[in-house]
Amino acid sequence: MLPSPTKISWKEARAEHSARWRSESGTPPPKRVIVADDTLKADDAYHQACEGTALLWRGDFQNAKMLLQAIARRVDNRARAARESNKTPASFPQAFHLHRQAQAQRARTLGMLLIPFEAGHSIPLGRAPDVQLACYQVYGAADEAYVTSLREVLGIIGAHEWRKSGIELHSVGGRIHPHYGVFAPVRSEYVQLVAEAPFPASVTPALAFDIGAGTGVLAAVLARRGVARVMATESDARALTCARENITQLGLHERVAVTEANLFPDLATAGKAPLIVCNPPWIPSKPSSPLEHAIYDFESRMLRGFLDGLAAHLAPGGEGWLLLSDIAEHLGLRTRVELLAWIEKAGLKVLGKIDIKPKHPRAADKADPLYKVRAAEVTSLWRLASV
Repeated sequence: MLPSPTKISWKEARAEHSARWRSESGTPPPKRVIVADDTLKADDAYHQACEGTALLWRGDFQNAKMLLQAIARRVDNRARAARESNKTPASFPQAFHLHRQAQAQRARTLGMLLIPFEAGHSIPLGRAPDVQLACYQVYGAADEAYVTSLREVLGIIGAHEWRKSGIELHSVGGRIHPHYGVFAPVRSEYVQLVAEAPFPASVTPALAFDIGAGTGVLAAVLARRGVARVMATESDARALTCARENITQLGLHERVAVTEANLFPDLATAGKAPLIVCNPPWIPSKPSSPLEHAIYDFESRMLRGFLDGLAAHLAPGGEGWLLLSDIAEHLGLRTRVELLAWIEKAGLKVLGKIDIKPKHPRAADKADPLYKVRAAEVTSLWRLASV
């Protein structure tokens, strides 16, 4: 039996009301909810949200977007003032901890502006966009009214636009279309590393595994480079759908198979591969929501699982390519000594390492709280082999 949907309750026109509560981040429904409209001032909305009071919007949808932007400015200004008042420069680990705290508080505050939905994913507000397809792609069918945060709605809309337009990547010969909740290949340096690294023994492998396929971008890169057969594995349902659609749209479905698996494909049926590629989440910290699993690898579980299983799945003379940023080392969350010890313990040796500096805008944004960390970051392709 499926669990009963979570409900959110509020009082309106002297009557008690309730509706289904939706949150892809797993946030529980606010305990205190009041009805708000276009007459609400931004300062009042900000203070209500900071105190944990949610605002169920009954005004114009576009005005709600403007109000959310105004609340965000107040949140960001307060966070900036707090950083500037701290006369003692924070260490990298402290800066990361404070950044995570600020991110969580920002998400909680901005998540207090709520939007009602009718059955079928329609928004009963003035100047509301048609979001039926975008919400269906994320939530599935909706046969009842529900409430969710405007922040989540805008994220769904933005993801839908990305899914439609896609990201042009020369190395895949087309576009990658990320789905909601699947990490988009906006950081092109790790894609570039896979596109340019020399193959083992300078021979194009007949078979390669892509562990943790995500959008399918690395599997597509390997196929475009001439790998005859690529087996891409993924455990997340959304990523499985996303990768399969991208591989089909790129015309690579006869050479790339996307299968559901926790890390490696079944050894008895897939055999061993001369090339195995993995790009695990780079930061060994606990995700605060399901959507953060592509960024945070709690206790380095995926990284260590890949290393521990790599030797058993590599063909003789084969290589494992580990795509990893050293940002965790700068943040004090993992040391290089630990990483090398895990590699040795797994019965592996390092054949070489190819490095690249980040190219994304935040690496040059001095206003970013983690600017010094991002500026020092290096992304590497570690070439690993069995001992």
